[in-house]
Amino acid sequence: MADESNENKKEVKDDEQEILRRVFNILRENSPELVGIWLLTIIWPPQVLREETAKGTKKTVFVNFMDYCKTMHRNPDHVMAFLLAELGTRGKLDDQQRLVVRGRFTQRDFESLLRGYILDYVMCIPCKSTEAILSKENRLFFLRCGKCGSGRPVAPIKINFGRR
Repeated sequence: MADESNENKKEVKDDEQEILRRVFNILRENSPELVGIWLLTIIWPPQVLREETAKGTKKTVFVNFMDYCKTMHRNPDHVMAFLLAELGTRGKLDDQQRLVVRGRFTQRDFESLLRGYILDYVMCIPCKSTEAILSKENRLFFLRCGKCGSGRPVAPIKINFGRR
């Protein structure tokens, strides 16, 4: 009975994400100027699970990590490097493409970091569009907007283990 309930909840969440994708696609086609604002405010909650291994190591699993990367049109390695640097821990993608992070972190931790990532590496500041392309030029990362044409350098990700 509990398995059926969990499956139903998963189906509902999958349906919600599909509806959000459709809304963003329609919005992108009809009103591209609003997409950036909507992406920032309607970011769906990360699905976060806690696992404890046989050795007693506590791990946090970011289940829908790849969905975020696809929605933001960003390389998963870059997003993962940012999250791990900001969390001050280590992690990796498992065989199910989930981000497994060493330590205990909450859904709110991931959500606030993803908002910061969007502001720093996804959104064009002048026009608020998320159509910006992240590229590396001469050892520097640049964010170039596909809508208004503006560009700006973005800070490299500083890997700083041991903050936590």
